[in-house]
Amino acid sequence: MLRFLLLATVAFGQADQAYDALRAKDYDRAIVLFEKASAAEPSRAALHIDWAYTLLKIGETEAARDQFAEAMRIEPSNQHAALEYAFLCYETKKQQEARRVFDRIRKNGNATAAEAFENIDRPLREGIARWSEAVELSPQNFSAHEELARLAEQRDELTLAAEHYEIARQLRPDRKSLLLDLGRVWTELKRSGDAMAALVAASRGGEPMVAEQARELLPARYPYVYEFQNALKLDPQNVDLRRELAYLHLQMGDKRDAETEFEQVVEKSPGDLLSVAQLGLLELARGDTDSAMPRLEKILASGDDALADRVRVALKMPQVLKRREEQPRSDVSSEAKELAQKSLEKGYLQDALKYLQIAHENAPLDFDVMLKLAWTYNVLKDDTDAVRWFNLARQSPDPKTAAEASRAYRNLEPEFQKFRTTVWAFPTFSTRWHDVFAYAQVKTELRLPRWFVHPYISARFVGDTEGAVNIANLGPQYLSERSVILGIGAATSTWHGATGWFEAGESLRYSPTPADPGRVVPDYRGGVAFARGVGNLLAPGRHGLFAETNDDGLYVSRFGKDTLLYSQNRAGWTLRPSEYLHAQLYWNFDATADARGQYWANYVETGPGLRFKFQHAPSLLFSVNALRGSYFVNQGNPRGPNFRDLRVGIWYAFTR
Repeated sequence: MLRFLLLATVAFGQADQAYDALRAKDYDRAIVLFEKASAAEPSRAALHIDWAYTLLKIGETEAARDQFAEAMRIEPSNQHAALEYAFLCYETKKQQEARRVFDRIRKNGNATAAEAFENIDRPLREGIARWSEAVELSPQNFSAHEELARLAEQRDELTLAAEHYEIARQLRPDRKSLLLDLGRVWTELKRSGDAMAALVAASRGGEPMVAEQARELLPARYPYVYEFQNALKLDPQNVDLRRELAYLHLQMGDKRDAETEFEQVVEKSPGDLLSVAQLGLLELARGDTDSAMPRLEKILASGDDALADRVRVALKMPQVLKRREEQPRSDVSSEAKELAQKSLEKGYLQDALKYLQIAHENAPLDFDVMLKLAWTYNVLKDDTDAVRWFNLARQSPDPKTAAEASRAYRNLEPEFQKFRTTVWAFPTFSTRWHDVFAYAQVKTELRLPRWFVHPYISARFVGDTEGAVNIANLGPQYLSERSVILGIGAATSTWHGATGWFEAGESLRYSPTPADPGRVVPDYRGGVAFARGVGNLLAPGRHGLFAETNDDGLYVSRFGKDTLLYSQNRAGWTLRPSEYLHAQLYWNFDATADARGQYWANYVETGPGLRFKFQHAPSLLFSVNALRGSYFVNQGNPRGPNFRDLRVGIWYAFTR
């Protein structure tokens, strides 16, 4: 019976709180808690799957897709996660990735994946055949080559795609998007040098959206000189690319090469005053006054005061002094907000944070900036600052901003409460003892920011209804401690499913026994508890196979300073939830052992079980287990080596 007490001491981790929020349909809070739980237990694919389903409930399709992808990474054999990921890829316009995943799953005999694959692949096959005929009939048809290349890329016919992207670019060299397409396909074909050249060319000049997409595909480092040169061979008319190469040469001290590149820039773009000035200054530095002066005089007459002043300094002429116009604070704030938004869209969170702080300094009452600051800190895992900004943003006069900030603040604020109280109770009836046992605890923790260990005070109750029973003429035997235990202790935060704890206190016996008449007895206990579940646990929307384990090591001074080990394991099937009920059928395998070799603490038991909960009462969990057990230490055992037991229990818990 002590294993029930030990299992009940396992602290509610982030995952438990997330499922509680999910059952209460508090999806925003559940999402925050699933994120924290996944960070604490990164190897649990089930957490990412449930996080994904919760995101789908609020319409966050792309975010849900990414969580299914993470679940696939953790459990590559999880076809359920793979199917969900593939369907969401298709919904979010990632058709090529969807086709690849469906193709992989269908090879394992999955009919759903086979049908989905065919629905994607058939139009691609037919389109490739149709456009192949079109390019044969009209080899100069740009649109036909481009469409054939796109269909071939989506069907992973990459050599065919690269061939027709190149032909399309020969027909329309002004289309920068084709460089991006070539870079993407050449990367897949492992043509890294060609891919780098195409992406560098696409990322400089041309359409801003194409340039941004190309930069996302480039490596984090800055391109080398030879990579710029290869890019220019591919796109020789790219003035922006050539200008950047010229400045790179200049930075590296290669002034002659820089001058050569600036000459071509000025030839192609004579209105580029900055390049004209730089070329003139390079010519002046090497003594070519005849070439330099016409260029520099052009700058002096251009009306660009800042550039003209740089030329005056080089020519040792006096600068023109002008009053600097102060930029309005509102303009600074707007510009910073715009830069912050672009940084957020591209995932540059530290840059976004910097720009948002500038925006707040220049517009301290802009509640939209406060809200963005809060979300940025939240994504950066700095919830201490995030909750402070959410608190400020919820004062916004805009109802939408205030509501969003208030909801986020309520979700995060409990994490920063100094005191958290957990209450649980677990009454259970045993046919083996014909007795009702009750275990309960009220625990209040002091939670200090960034502390891994949390001190707490606790009041436990352990008792039963029968009291003493006669066993094999050994006189009255007591089946529980029949005590209220007051204690102080400390527990660690849950880490990879494990929690450590220790407490010291006094046991107040409400029914002393003749063998132990003391009413107040010192009580010291502590240990490590581990809990882990995989598959379809008893959570909203889940059904299918599952397995879970609760493993504990416990020291208890009351039992002769004994150390006990418990392992309770279940595997089975989570039934499809109905409107009112959600249940699991499973098989138990439990084992208990102790250091002192006492018969009652050394046994194994196994048998079927049922757990269920009502949808309108998510904090209640009912269980029925039919067990057959065997003691493997029988010295001093008055009841024989084997036993049968039917146990019916009710678990109730909440946290405030």
